[in-house]
Amino acid sequence: MASSLTKDSARPGTPGSEKTFFGHPRGLATLFMTEMWERFSYYGMRALLPLYLVAPGGLNLNAATATAIYSVYVSMVYLLAMPGGWFGDRVWGPRKTVAVAGGIIMLGHLTLALPSSGTFYAGLGLVAIGSGLLKANISTMVGHLYDGPSDARRDGGFTVFYMGINLGAFAAPLIIGTIGENVNWHLGFALAALGMALGLVQFLIGSRHLAERSSVVPTPLSDQEKSSTLRKAAIWAGIAVVFYAIVGFSGNYTLNWVLVPLTLLGVIIPTMVLVRIKRDKDLDRGEQSKMSAYIWFFVAAAVFWMIYDQGGSTLSIFAEGSAENSVFGWEFPVSWYQSVNPVLIMALAPVFAWFWLALNRRGKEPSTIVKFGSGLVLVGASFFLFLAPLSIAEGGHKAAAMWLVAIYFVQTVGELLLSPVGLSVTTKMAPAKYASQMMGVWFLAVTAGDATTGLLSIAGVDLNKTNIVALEATLAVVAGVAVWMYRKKVKALMGDVR
Repeated sequence: MASSLTKDSARPGTPGSEKTFFGHPRGLATLFMTEMWERFSYYGMRALLPLYLVAPGGLNLNAATATAIYSVYVSMVYLLAMPGGWFGDRVWGPRKTVAVAGGIIMLGHLTLALPSSGTFYAGLGLVAIGSGLLKANISTMVGHLYDGPSDARRDGGFTVFYMGINLGAFAAPLIIGTIGENVNWHLGFALAALGMALGLVQFLIGSRHLAERSSVVPTPLSDQEKSSTLRKAAIWAGIAVVFYAIVGFSGNYTLNWVLVPLTLLGVIIPTMVLVRIKRDKDLDRGEQSKMSAYIWFFVAAAVFWMIYDQGGSTLSIFAEGSAENSVFGWEFPVSWYQSVNPVLIMALAPVFAWFWLALNRRGKEPSTIVKFGSGLVLVGASFFLFLAPLSIAEGGHKAAAMWLVAIYFVQTVGELLLSPVGLSVTTKMAPAKYASQMMGVWFLAVTAGDATTGLLSIAGVDLNKTNIVALEATLAVVAGVAVWMYRKKVKALMGDVR
């Protein structure tokens, strides 16, 4: 990265050095590389996960159980982003939290690399905990590099940072997926650990270039709050230990004793958080109205992520057994499909940014509500498209790889319509009291969507069946049309937010 660092005497206040990273504070290079390697480890492991779960040489589980485990894992990563942000704000500060998170993630991947089904689930838990801690705090540190929201470089800095995410996500399945599928599953997981180790070393070496405020605990816990928090945590941990000890020693333990409570938490906690904020009497009438509008966006987003995240589970499992994973006679690992989305994001995101700007100049840019509804319709359309390869497979033939690529393409376009808009509208509609927490609330939409997928799988629903795929597709399209039909009502509730 040294070759991309240039002198910038016009900004002597850049944290840690007079050098910059593509015109941005040099600390951005540290966070860019840390996030790139962390995403490399996360997406590499995630690409292998459903395949390992169903493989005869892996855990040899059925498709429904594998999808449930995958969905619960992803939902927990996003659910834990909220307590991760809390740790950064109140216990360790963002910098220390990210350093500890990197260590936990690396340990989790190393645990996954052990050839034991018992340690495998412990490894998943460690990676989810570490990812939740890191996810909520590393973006905060990017913001710390700039002189507040008015800094003209701020948006560009987050764009560069976002590229790091997609670079890691693109490379991971190609490297980790290939090694895991073709050489050894556990060696693949070990490579994910190596990726996180590189990211952690990069972070520790380059942390001197970060803003000083990244080491500050913004609102530290008082001694009374610390003792109360520790006491409550110990009580709940004790209850869990006693409960599972009783279940285990009675001989009644099955995997569902863990999966069912976690999936229920993934649905109940987001609902409770929204209800708590909506019923807060400290919010004025305008803030209450915006929260009512935001619930529309939240529910719609949950439907979107429920379908979208099946690209890593339902579609992967389908590709493993029912797709012709080759192009012009050249075969490739199933995990490579997971590189399609990040490369499309990198290619299409600049095009979308230019397109919206061009329409805005002409006064024709679609509203937030229209973009959101269109994203939902497209993710539904992707599953209607999925019906074609499903029908081919039911006829006893292998579906062509390009069917799956087309599905990922449609989903990516939907993501570019919905996800950036969702992030933007979350910050715009957040009540002042919850300004720092609302990004975590947005992530809970992912939790709710994936938890719903997990519940369906646990209930024995085969998500690779034509009727179920058609039902999900219809649900998304209907939700998208409903958002569009009620756009005037939602727009009125949004007040001055556009």
